[in-house]
Amino acid sequence: MIDSQIIEEAKNYLVAQNKEKVEELARKVISDGGDPLELMNNAFIPGINKVGDLFGRGQLFLPELMQAADAMKVATDIVNDALAKDDTKKQEKKGSVLIATVKGDVHDIGKCIVVSLMKANGLEVHDLGRDVEVDTIIEKALEVNADVIGTSALLTTTMNEQKVLEAALKSAGLRDRFITIVGGAPCTPRWAARIGADAYAEDAQDGVVKVKELISQK
Repeated sequence: MIDSQIIEEAKNYLVAQNKEKVEELARKVISDGGDPLELMNNAFIPGINKVGDLFGRGQLFLPELMQAADAMKVATDIVNDALAKDDTKKQEKKGSVLIATVKGDVHDIGKCIVVSLMKANGLEVHDLGRDVEVDTIIEKALEVNADVIGTSALLTTTMNEQKVLEAALKSAGLRDRFITIVGGAPCTPRWAARIGADAYAEDAQDGVVKVKELISQK
C-alpha cells in the first residue's frame, strides 16, 4: 500500500498542474514497487476530479484546466506503461475502443480518466485527443478495427458533433459496424437515444461497464 502522504502529494501536484512533479512522483512510486492502479485510483483520479470541480466553480480557468489535463495524460501514460509491463496485471484484451473529444471542444479531463480506466480493465484504447473532426474519427476507427467509438463533448455548442458522427456513419453504411457511446457534462441518456447512439456514459466507470456489456453482446 502506498503511503497516504505520497497519495496526497500526488493529488496536490495534479491540482497544481505541476506536470514535472506528477511525472517524477509517479515514476518513483512505481519504481519503488508501488501499485500503479492504487496510485491512479486514490491520487490522480480524485485529483483531476477536484480540478474539474474547481473549474466548474470558476476557481480555475481554461488554460489551467488544459495544463491539468496534460499532467493527467502523463500520469495515465506512466501507469498504463507499468501495467503493460507487469505480467501479474496483464489482462486479455476485451475489445478495441476509439475515443475522442469532438471538434471545437478542447476539454480533455473526463476523457483522460475514461482512457485510463478502460486500459486498466483490459480494453485496447486508441485516444485521438481533443478537437477531433468526425471524418478523422471514422477513418481511424476503420484503420484500427475498433469495436467501439466513444465521443466526449463538454459544451452544449459542440455536442451536436456527436449527432453529426451518427449521421456520417449511417451515410457511409458503417453504422452497424461500430458500437457508439457518448459522454460529457451536457449529454444525457435522452440525447444518446435521440441521435441514435448505442449508449450514454454517466462517468468513466459507467462507460467501462457499458462498453464491456455492449462488446459482449456484439
